[in-house]
Amino acid sequence: MATEKPKKENMTVEDRLSSLWKLQTIYSKIDRIKQIRGDLPLEVKDIDDNIAGLKTRQANYEQEIEDLKKKIVGENEKIAEARRKIAVYNEQLKNIRNNKEYDSLSKEIEFQTLEIELAEKHINEFNHMMDNRKSDIALTQETLEDQKHILEEKKGELEEIVSETRQDEEKLRMEAKKLEPTIDERTLNAYKRIRQNARNGLGIVYVQRDACGGCFNRIPPQKQLEIKMHKKIIVCEYCGRIMIDPALAGVEENKTEE
Repeated sequence: MATEKPKKENMTVEDRLSSLWKLQTIYSKIDRIKQIRGDLPLEVKDIDDNIAGLKTRQANYEQEIEDLKKKIVGENEKIAEARRKIAVYNEQLKNIRNNKEYDSLSKEIEFQTLEIELAEKHINEFNHMMDNRKSDIALTQETLEDQKHILEEKKGELEEIVSETRQDEEKLRMEAKKLEPTIDERTLNAYKRIRQNARNGLGIVYVQRDACGGCFNRIPPQKQLEIKMHKKIIVCEYCGRIMIDPALAGVEENKTEE
């Protein structure tokens, strides 16, 4: 008959520390698997974001072209209206009665002629802007295709690595999931908080050569004795990591883990 595991409320400090160390060992293996993947996940995300940005830029360029087309239509309408007015004024010139009417109509024709020239200038500017935007779209599309190609390659590399390590990682996560409920919530939450803030992911460490195994600051002999007694959970006053003695971690005294 299998021996029942101690209930969380009946667990000694030594039991909790031992479980935390086992949990840390599992998490460290998972961290090593993530290290194998390196920066690929971040690279894939960055390229994905870049592609999204390029698509947005391209859409903005296309919208600018549509807006410019509408402006050109508006300028052509101005030209047509100005020409219509000039035609009317020219007809009226045939029936003028005095110099005052002639001067007035001549000014109107001159003004409408200037309106046509201005509209034509705007149309040329808009066409030039459209040509630039079309070039921008072509360049953006070229960059977009390159990024898509790179993304496919990076995703392929990542998927290959993930597929090679997925089974091991899933197994480790299942082990961690089974182990976590054996640790009281307060201790587990404290450990996870420490681990999250630790640069190397170590929330619990053992004493190495009279120093903290996380930050390597020296630990006073009295503090080391308290750690060995397993009467309470002790954290490093420098880095905040939970500390245990080497024996509880299953390593020989004053030797680093291989």
